[in-house]
Amino acid sequence: MLPEICKIGSFTIYSYGLMLVTAFFVCVYLAGLQAKKEQVDPEKIFNLCFYIFISGIIGARVFYVFYNIGFYLRHPLEVIMLQHGGLAWFGGVIFGSATAIIIIKKNKINLLKTLDLLIPFIALAQAIGRVGCLLNGCCFGRVSEFGLYFAVFDQVLIPTQLYSSLLLLLIFIILRFMQDRKHLPGQILCSYLFLYSIKRFFIEFFRNDSPKTFYGLTIFQVLSLAMFISSLLIFARIFCAKKK
Repeated sequence: MLPEICKIGSFTIYSYGLMLVTAFFVCVYLAGLQAKKEQVDPEKIFNLCFYIFISGIIGARVFYVFYNIGFYLRHPLEVIMLQHGGLAWFGGVIFGSATAIIIIKKNKINLLKTLDLLIPFIALAQAIGRVGCLLNGCCFGRVSEFGLYFAVFDQVLIPTQLYSSLLLLLIFIILRFMQDRKHLPGQILCSYLFLYSIKRFFIEFFRNDSPKTFYGLTIFQVLSLAMFISSLLIFARIFCAKKK
C-alpha cells in the first residue's frame, strides 16, 4: 500500500488520484487512435471522454456517499476528500452514460458506434484505476492468510483490487479483439456489460467493504444481476434487429 506517492512542499501526490488521471489520459489517447482508424473525429472523442470522466467521477462519488451516508453525516468534509478513495462504479456508469448519450445526440454522432469505440478503453481505464484502489487500500477484500498485508488494517487481506484489475484487463483484451473484427452495432457495449456484471458479481464474494443486505447478496451483486439481465435483453434486441 502506498496512499501517498510523494510530497512537494505542501503539495501531496496521492496514488489514487494519480491512477485516475493516468487512466483518463491512457483511455483518451488510445480511443483517439481508434477513432482515426474508424474515421471518427478524434477531437470529438476527446471532448466526449472528458465530460464522461468528470460526470462519472461525480456520479461515482454521489453514489458512494449516499451508500455510506452515516459516515459522511458524521464527517461531512470527507465528502470532498477524493484522495481517500470512495467511488462506486455503478454511480459513475449511470452519470457517465447519461452524459455520453446527451453529448452524442447533441453532436449527431452514431450512438452505438461511438459507445462501441469507447467501451474497451473504459475497461482499461478501470483496470488502471483499480491499481489506485490497491495502493490506497480501499475496496479491500476479506481476511486471508494467502493475501497481502494492508498496513492501514494491520491485516492480511485478499487483494480484490488486484484481481479486479487483472480481470478488467482481460475484458479489455477480449473487447479489443472483437473491436477489430466485424461486429454488430452495440455488440461490444453489450459484451462489456455482460462480462463486467459477471466479474463484479463474483468478486463481491471476496470483498469485505459492502454489507450483505439482499438475501445474502450485496447491493452491488443485485445491480450486477440487473446489468447481466439487461445485457442479455439488449443482445436479443440487436440480433432480432439484424434478422429484420
